[in-house]
This record gives sequence, structure tokens and C-alpha cells, in this order.
Amino acid sequence: MTGEDGRDGGVAAYKTILRDVLDRRPAGTRQRLAGALGTNRSFISQITNPAYPVPIPPQHMPLLLDTIHLSASERTAFLAAYERAHPGRLSGGAQRQAVRTIAIDVPDLGDAARNAAFDGMVKDLIARLARFAEGEAGRHGEDER
Repeated sequence: MTGEDGRDGGVAAYKTILRDVLDRRPAGTRQRLAGALGTNRSFISQITNPAYPVPIPPQHMPLLLDTIHLSASERTAFLAAYERAHPGRLSGGAQRQAVRTIAIDVPDLGDAARNAAFDGMVKDLIARLARFAEGEAGRHGEDER
């Protein structure tokens, strides 16, 4: 950490909180987070390691917060550190969009590891579809101007 300037120390501060929280979560949480964000585990390693300057993109914050289930005090500390590092970035882009829940029946593959992999692929597909829909909504709004 080189200081609380919003880049080096600020990014490391919120990443330290996130890393510590994830270290207390069950095995597989990082993989679930990767699936929810539609990315791979190496990206999760980058955004949770204070040694890397890669910031967490604000559009990932709602899914990240939903996936890792921070306690109230953890959430407050994490969001405060994020806001110090990136002033104003949460004010618009990371607001939680209204969601709805649907239930689907999927096959039981007869193996816990295969079922978990299948579930991860379904979550990944849904995250990608949501990002696609958000992008399409933005493009249509621009076309109407």
C-alpha cells in the first residue's frame, strides 16, 4: 500500500476487507462469485488480492455483494473503503436493479461435482444474459435521442 490516495492504498483497503471475508467463507465461494459475474477465477483472484491494483468494476458490485453475503458491519466497512478509493462510482452504476426470481427444474446428474458445475454454468448464463439485456437497454435508449 502506498497511501490512501484512492488508487493504491484505497484499492488495497477494500480488497483486504473482501479477501478477509472470502477467506472465512466456505470452499467454492470464489468459484460461485466467478460464475455470478460471468468471469473466471483468475479475475476473482485479481480483484480480491490487495497486491494487484486491478479495481473492482462498479457494475460488478451488486452481484458481488449478493453473492458473498457480507454482515452489516463488513458491508459498511467495504462500501466505505470502496467509496474512498473511487468517489462517486457507486452512486449511479452500481445501484441494484430490480430482480425477479424464477424456478426451473434441471436434471440431477447423479454426482455432486457435476451438479455443482452444471449449476455454475446456469448461473453464468443468467449473469451473461442480464449483462446483455442491460447493454441492449442502454443502446436502445441512445438510439431514441
